[in-house]
Amino acid sequence: MKKSLILFVLVLFSACAMQKVESQKLVENEQQLKIEKASKQRILVELFTSEGCYSCPPAERLLAKLDKEQPFEDAELITLAFHVDYWDYLGWKDKYASPLFSQRQRVYDRKFRTGKIYTPQMIVDGDIEFVGSRKKSAEKAIKKSVKNEKATVKLKLNKDKLIVKISELPEHKDATVYLAIAEDNLSTDIKRGENAGKNLTHLSVVRSLNALGRIMPNDKSFEAKKNLQIQKDWKKKNLKLVVFIQENRSRKVIGLNRISMESEFKS
Repeated sequence: MKKSLILFVLVLFSACAMQKVESQKLVENEQQLKIEKASKQRILVELFTSEGCYSCPPAERLLAKLDKEQPFEDAELITLAFHVDYWDYLGWKDKYASPLFSQRQRVYDRKFRTGKIYTPQMIVDGDIEFVGSRKKSAEKAIKKSVKNEKATVKLKLNKDKLIVKISELPEHKDATVYLAIAEDNLSTDIKRGENAGKNLTHLSVVRSLNALGRIMPNDKSFEAKKNLQIQKDWKKKNLKLVVFIQENRSRKVIGLNRISMESEFKS
């Protein structure tokens, strides 16, 4: 009887010890996953596009694939689609287009000196440009951009107010902090122009782009609060806020992050 009791206690102790080890392993695995997620380099992928451009839909599908599938282990891709207005003369007016976005592309052209403004054009981290539908070019640019040093950008939503805190800025030139409000899950039935008869779906459509402030070369941190102006025809559940820091001359992106407007309802 005594031996049986001792054996039972030993078995129970062994089982408890094994359970403790397994629990510890689960905690360690969760911590490792958090570390791996945090170590991913955020990379900005911009696409200049238009509903009036026949060659743009394949580029938009590539942008959506990069955003949804996140195919790179060491990179978190943050996408923005800027609809330009210079295709509107072909018979279809893109309702998401803005002359501000066309001007942004022209500023980029002064850096890249391609000799032409075109769509679809994809730009990675403000530093590498290529035809937006070329998957291999995108992969090459993203793999190169993973090595770029970037600031820490923390975002928090308090109702319709965005709180931005930037720290650990790498060595940099004069730069600007931007806020882009972008919307997913949009679609349009195209009636005229090069894409007449098609239903085009869109992701990361930039609804507005504003400067939050300027960062000087000696600055190591930045903070800002921004009251958000959400238009009635924008669906909050599909909106995301993207904050990025971009050097004014080189156009290189030196920090970024995003937050969903759904975070407002969860906080």
